[in-house]
Amino acid sequence: MDSPARISPDVLARYAADATKEVDGVRGLVGDRLRRHDGVRVTEAGDAVALEVHVSVAAGTSIPTLGRDVQERVAGYLERMAGVAPATVDVIVHEIGD
Repeated sequence: MDSPARISPDVLARYAADATKEVDGVRGLVGDRLRRHDGVRVTEAGDAVALEVHVSVAAGTSIPTLGRDVQERVAGYLERMAGVAPATVDVIVHEIGD
C-alpha cells in the first residue's frame, strides 16, 4: 500500500509566509539566522503540524485582531493548497513600526 504524499516543511513555510503577507497590518516577516527560518518555523510531530509565524506589524494595528487574522489566513491557505490542517499557528510579534 502506498503512503500518502507528504508536503515538505519548506513548502509549508513558503505557503504560510505568502498567506501572512496578505494580512492587513503585517509589514513583513522577521527571520532568525541562528535558527534558520525566514519568518516561519514548521514543526512536525507525527501527523501534526505546528507553525510559528514571526512578524513585524504596522503601528496602530490591533495585535489581537492581526494575530487572529494571520492564524485564520495561514490555516485556510494550507488546507486549500496542501491539504494540511495545522494543529497550531502561533503568531509572534517582533516589531511594531511605521
